[in-house]
Amino acid sequence: MVKRVLVVEDEVEIGRLVELHLKDLGCEVELVGDGDEALKRALAEPFDLVVLDLMLPGLDGLEVCRRLRAAERYTPILMLTARSSELDRVVGLEVGADDYLTKPFSIRELVARVKAIFRRVEALSVEASSEADRGQDGAPLRFGALEIEPAKRRVSLAGEEVHLTAKEFDLLHCFAARPGRVFTRGELLEQVWGYGYDGYEHTVNSHINRLRAKIETDPSNPTYVLTVWGVGYRFRDHEDDRAPA
Repeated sequence: MVKRVLVVEDEVEIGRLVELHLKDLGCEVELVGDGDEALKRALAEPFDLVVLDLMLPGLDGLEVCRRLRAAERYTPILMLTARSSELDRVVGLEVGADDYLTKPFSIRELVARVKAIFRRVEALSVEASSEADRGQDGAPLRFGALEIEPAKRRVSLAGEEVHLTAKEFDLLHCFAARPGRVFTRGELLEQVWGYGYDGYEHTVNSHINRLRAKIETDPSNPTYVLTVWGVGYRFRDHEDDRAPA
């Protein structure tokens, strides 16, 4: 199936270059030059990927990303920017971008990142299909007062809905689907973000802190997402003696 990609870039030459190489991959590409039009197009029709510049006329890339992540439909986002500070890169990832490229970037790297995102999405689709074949599609996961509904991407705590960002949900589901398994930060970056970010393990830390703030009674003494000191994190399993309050 042909992949549909929305390229959002106000620098015409860069936008056309990205468009050209994505078409070489067999993608159907639509090119827009401002944030307002980008948000309108992305919400109106399904795209397999949005390549999103950070600095745009109208809504900037971060705001477009935030609004897309608040939408019901999940669309992968690859963010482009001329900014090179670590803070800008981290903010881009934490508002929901799936990957991040700093200008100037090589076409080879762009293509590699796009392919990595497509592979991750396809792998998730295969996993969902396999679960459906086994009769597990949409089966809720329950841990004490916490309930996760993967098919609906919905989480509730003691019957009250918990509002998570797309990445927070993906992180929680990654843990809850394998209770008791210990994940390193690098493994979580690979499985949840779909790409290895050297030096960005603190992105995992900040997401886990926000996730704990939403699902834990006492985030400083968690009962669901547990720290394994010197290694990473794991999700509580049914053999844990301590039950959530």
